[in-house]
Amino acid sequence: MDHRGKSPPPRLPPGLDIRSAAVLREIVEQYVETGEPVGSRTLSRLLPQKLSPATIRNVMADLTDAGLLFSPHTSAGRLPTERGLRLFVDGLLQFGELAEEERATINMALAGSGRSLQDTLAQASSMLSGLSAAAGLVLAPKGEGAVKHIEFVPLSPGRALVVLVSADGQVENRIIETPPGLPPSALQQASNYLNARLSGLTIAELRKQVGDEMALDRTELDALTSAVIEAGLADWGSEGRGGSLILRGQGRLLEDVDQLEKLAAIQALFERLEAEETMLRLLELAETSDGVRIFIGAESGLFGAAGVSMVVAPARNAQDRIVGAIGVIGPTRINYGRIIPVVDYTARVIGRLLG
Repeated sequence: MDHRGKSPPPRLPPGLDIRSAAVLREIVEQYVETGEPVGSRTLSRLLPQKLSPATIRNVMADLTDAGLLFSPHTSAGRLPTERGLRLFVDGLLQFGELAEEERATINMALAGSGRSLQDTLAQASSMLSGLSAAAGLVLAPKGEGAVKHIEFVPLSPGRALVVLVSADGQVENRIIETPPGLPPSALQQASNYLNARLSGLTIAELRKQVGDEMALDRTELDALTSAVIEAGLADWGSEGRGGSLILRGQGRLLEDVDQLEKLAAIQALFERLEAEETMLRLLELAETSDGVRIFIGAESGLFGAAGVSMVVAPARNAQDRIVGAIGVIGPTRINYGRIIPVVDYTARVIGRLLG
């Protein structure tokens, strides 16, 4: 989509004059649209200024010497380097606000009525993938909010299921080992004891309160029931800042792959996305930003030089606390002007949902 004319012309990046900026912008926009190298004759027809192919070739040579363009194989045309893409995104990209009907579409797609929060986040990831022709990602950190209910359910001798219901309706299940000879009444007693003390506490706060009471021997629990409670709470207590990373549209990352080394890089990318440290890093990247951030190639420190770009934004709740990260991952020729406002608005909607 052509975004020229939607917003005021940006200031020229340092080191570029009007002609070289126009040539770089047109080459990047053609690259985003077709993925093909652009030659001087094509540019002479597309540029608003009347420049001869010879003049354009000189400008392209200067941009190539500056490391902003390169010539693939023996083609006479040029493609932008990652540095050229960065310069375009930082200084030449023009994009507008989303139209009202596009906002309405996003709001409708994410309306959580009758769906679990996890299903809504999965829908957000799929929607981002569809709107961007890239892979959509939604990162929701582990819930730190209040707990609504805890239940211990017997499974088999020596094992029980701990069901935790958060105040926002999310349900998590964990299996714990129980002491030998535990009567079923002890599981019910453990549930009653904890639920009587919840009253808006987080798991961390509940663990501290119960731990203090047990340390001071201020409970009327027997040893077996106390052991069940400690095991049930400890299973949530040692978690880091992990969460759930929902990725949809991975197949779009493979659409332009035509070389084995590129395929290997994409497979490595998938492996990285499954690693927990990737989720932590994504949150860190979001936390250092007030709005949308664009990472081209290896800039994020996450994906090596896999030839991908990532557009990510923090999702903030009503208290301006970051409660997740929203974004897309795609080839470096993703449509930045289209994707940035979509990610920005979706992050705001998801922030309200997670908040």
